[in-house]
This record gives sequence, structure tokens and C-alpha cells, in this order.
Amino acid sequence: MPNSSKPLGILLVNLGTPDAPTPAAVRRYLKEFLSDTRVVEIPRLIWWAILTLFVLPLRSPRVAKAYASIWETDSPMRRILSDQAMAVACALDSDTSPELESLQAQPICVLPAMTYGKPSLSSQLDAMMKQGIRHILVMPLFPQYSATTTAAIYDAVQRWTAKQRDLPALNLLNDYHDHPLYIQALADSVRRYQAEHGVPEKLLLSFHGIPQPYADKGDPYPHQCHHTARLLASLLNLADDQWAISFQSRFGKQEWVKPYTDGVLADWGQSGVRSVQVISPAFSADCLETLEELAVENREHFLASGGQEYGYIPALNTDPLHIELLKDLARRGVRGLVG
Repeated sequence: MPNSSKPLGILLVNLGTPDAPTPAAVRRYLKEFLSDTRVVEIPRLIWWAILTLFVLPLRSPRVAKAYASIWETDSPMRRILSDQAMAVACALDSDTSPELESLQAQPICVLPAMTYGKPSLSSQLDAMMKQGIRHILVMPLFPQYSATTTAAIYDAVQRWTAKQRDLPALNLLNDYHDHPLYIQALADSVRRYQAEHGVPEKLLLSFHGIPQPYADKGDPYPHQCHHTARLLASLLNLADDQWAISFQSRFGKQEWVKPYTDGVLADWGQSGVRSVQVISPAFSADCLETLEELAVENREHFLASGGQEYGYIPALNTDPLHIELLKDLARRGVRGLVG
């Protein structure tokens, strides 16, 4: 295949990560992330004072320490996202489906991008434009739609397009919370883990949380999480008393969508449940919230409450069926771009 022309570009976008596991780098990242009005809806002047005077000075050192505990040569999320982009590029390169048949004479450019941090979405869009790419598919790697995640990507794309005179054709993925390949990939990951570690008394499906007022205003995220959970439990043939759904990663003092993950684990431990396994279907890549909060912090909650065995089932990351899912989503998105 010739490499001189790349008419189609695909951006795989995840939330973001700091550049290093240091308080200064984490502070820069948190400032960008928590300044987004999609993420925090408190009036700007009030929130700016809280963020500057309290949140950033107090939270940055703690979060940096947590990042340091999972950091290798880079942030896990950025490393995995890069691997996912390469895997999807290879999968598309060998795809012979009718949707891509007209493009097989030329390669497809697949790049990773972050809503916050590096590589930024705008810089990757710029890179594609410099390569002469005229059709761009933006794929947020959030299975369940939320205004706090997917809509923030839409906003970033809009800010970028507002500065362009010659716009490419753009298509943006919304969600894939009930895609059959997604549910199958989750189910297969549970089965593989349990084939090695045994079947627990309870399986907890822990999703990242959002503030309850956001859901009250119409954010569909909790509904989509429950739908995903029911589909997964059904495919695994789980009885109602064998699994539960919960929400993690609360921030601030307002009420978030319930039940809370740490609360469910504490209740199970106190009621005599001896073994649990936890999977977090909302995460397409392992990151701080899974590797430290779920795998370590919540394990301690469960064991301290009387539990005996706790296992974390990794995110889909570069699992072959996950890459097949992303390829299928890309193929459908391409159809909307090139007809």
C-alpha cells in the first residue's frame, strides 16, 4: 500500500492522564480536567476559588502518589491507548469488508488522543490535516454516553473546528453500551479470569460514577450502565443474587449516583460474603481508577469488612475481541463518512 496519501483518519479518544507522576504534573492535569464545565457544573467564580485554594493544593500530592504506584515507563492509560490505536490500524489494514473496499488502495491513519493532557485531541486533528486527511472519524472510548465524558469530546472537536477555515468531513461516535461484541468481550474476560481464579460468590459490576444532579437533569449514563450490566449478567447466566451494579470514584460532597462501590463491598463483607470479583465495564483501558482504586483501595475495604478473597478483572485493553469491536465501530463510522 502506498504511504503518500491517507484520506481517512480515525481518532481513538480517552479521558486523559498527567505527563508524569509528580505533584506539578498532576496539578496541571487536574486543573485542565476540573476546569471543564462539563465535568464540574458549580458556578465558575465559586468553583475557581475552591479549585485553586483547596482542591489543587491538597489533591495533587495525593493523586501523584497514587499515580506513582501504577506508573511504569508511562501512564498505563496512555500506553494502552497507543497500543489500541496500533492494533486497530492493523485490523483495519487487513479488513476486506465492503465498507472499506474502496479505501483498500490507501492506508487508514489511526491515532490516539486525550480529552485532557497529551496527546491532545486538537494536536492530533492538526496532524491529520497536515497529512492531507479529508475524512475523520472521532471515536470516544466510553461505552456509555455521558455529558461528562463523550460530550466533552464533542466540545473539544467544536473548539477545534471553530478555528479551521477548510474543514474535513467529520463523524463522531456516540456510545456502544449494548453492542453485542462489547458485551461478548466483557463476558469472555470474566470467564477467562474465573477459569484461572475460580468463581466467586458475588460479581460486582462497578462503573465510574457521576453526580446525581447530572442524572436528574437527563444524563443517560446511569440508564446505559444498568442496561450494560443486565446484558452482561444475562450472557453470563447469573442469578440476581450472584451479581450487583455499583458506582465508584466519587468526588466532592454532593450526592452521586448510587449504590457506591465501597459501600456495597463493605455491606457484603459484613454480611458474610467471603469472595468477590470486580469488573469495571465503563473503562476501555486500565488506569488509576481501576489499577489503584478498584484493585487496591476497594480490596482493602472488602477485606477490612470481613471478606476473604477479592479479585479485580482487568479492563478490555487490547483484548482481541475488544479490538474486533473497535474495528466494527470504525467500519460503521466510516460508512457515515464516505458513503
